[in-house]
Amino acid sequence: MNRKAIAAAAGVLGAAALAAATPTLAHHSTAMFEWGKDGPPLKGTIVSVEWTQPHVWITFDADNGHGGVDRYGIEGMSPSYLNRVGWSKRTLNPGDKVTMILYPLKDGRKGGFVDKVILANGKVMQHAPSRPQQVETPR
Repeated sequence: MNRKAIAAAAGVLGAAALAAATPTLAHHSTAMFEWGKDGPPLKGTIVSVEWTQPHVWITFDADNGHGGVDRYGIEGMSPSYLNRVGWSKRTLNPGDKVTMILYPLKDGRKGGFVDKVILANGKVMQHAPSRPQQVETPR
């Protein structure tokens, strides 16, 4: 191989290595959730809230109806979105008794994506973005 070809190949490989090392912007899908389908209301206690980007994470102990609790891992919107719709990092705190309404995980595990939370005082905090309106098509 001549020097020009080697230099060109080295340049291409160097550019590819640099591109691979550069962080990319990506976002995961909500395909794992039954998006738009509320599961049954879950009454229980907030265990922890991680108010972090890109999504809030809530650990929640829900009464299981048999004298115990089931632990749920719950994903939420971003803190920046939640701040815009009336939430703060102090809206939910460990020990709070609330009712959670989730878009459940499709695989049946104990978890989901928050749709809304009903606080102990009865206030409803919408969490997930509004569902698109269903439009009927003429037949």
